[in-house]
Amino acid sequence: MKKFNLLIISGLSGSGKSTAIHALEDVGFFCVDNMPVLLLPRFLELRSGSASEVQKLAFGMDLREKGFLQHYQEVFSSLKKEGYHLEILFLEADEEVLIKRYSQTRRQHPIGHGKGLRDSIRSEHKQLDGLKQIADQVIDTSGMTVHQLKKWVLNHTSRHIHPRGMRINVLSFGFKYGVPAEADVILDVRFIPNPYFIPELNALSGTDPRVQQFVLKWPETDAFLDRVFGLLDFLIPLYQKEGKAYLTLAFGCTGGRHRSVTVAEKVFEHLRTPDREAVLTHRDMDLASKEREAQSQTA
Repeated sequence: MKKFNLLIISGLSGSGKSTAIHALEDVGFFCVDNMPVLLLPRFLELRSGSASEVQKLAFGMDLREKGFLQHYQEVFSSLKKEGYHLEILFLEADEEVLIKRYSQTRRQHPIGHGKGLRDSIRSEHKQLDGLKQIADQVIDTSGMTVHQLKKWVLNHTSRHIHPRGMRINVLSFGFKYGVPAEADVILDVRFIPNPYFIPELNALSGTDPRVQQFVLKWPETDAFLDRVFGLLDFLIPLYQKEGKAYLTLAFGCTGGRHRSVTVAEKVFEHLRTPDREAVLTHRDMDLASKEREAQSQTA
């Protein structure tokens, strides 16, 4: 039976463990934070029942789980003997840096009951020293930004990751129904002549070849798409280099049925490649027809 690759993310509270776990989730790891160490063998046993299960697993483990210190050595040693490839990443930071981070977030230290912050940090450091000694990698995040830590984690774990590029969501919408909150980039295509005012095109959508022919025949549409393609070809590799896992591009027209749909279709065609995951969504395309149906029923 094929054994899983296991990453254990541990270390000092405030050192960036949550950031590391979120970075791994973005590239396809199945992650569980604050996993009870005694439940880990049973969890792996249950997941091993199907060959289709995700093989990249990461677990956040630390002093938040009361039984961790007493049992982690026994459990980790047993899993290695069973053939699991287990790697421990231990995150830490300077005491003054941790104090500053806690003062900024105003969080309570997880073992700070009845202790001051500095004493809690020192106590945790002492209790986790044994784990630090057996860790495969010790990462000092004192001088790292969130983005730098994320990039480090992704570079370190790249051998576990099948390259798949950044996930790109291409979205069409109508301004009359509101701007999509999830969009990273929003482009307004209401400058293109509107098929809505052409009787034979009004009831159609931007997925129809007749509407597309109308929208794409204008010189300004051609010039716009040419510039958008060039901009995205420039930006996407830079976003990927910075570790961005998702990018949502939104194209809007008045009702989200004709112009924005056609443009989104063409951008999607340009961006979709064998090594890049792209998804196309027409948020408001069918709303106009539903509104007409509702009006006809109440008339």
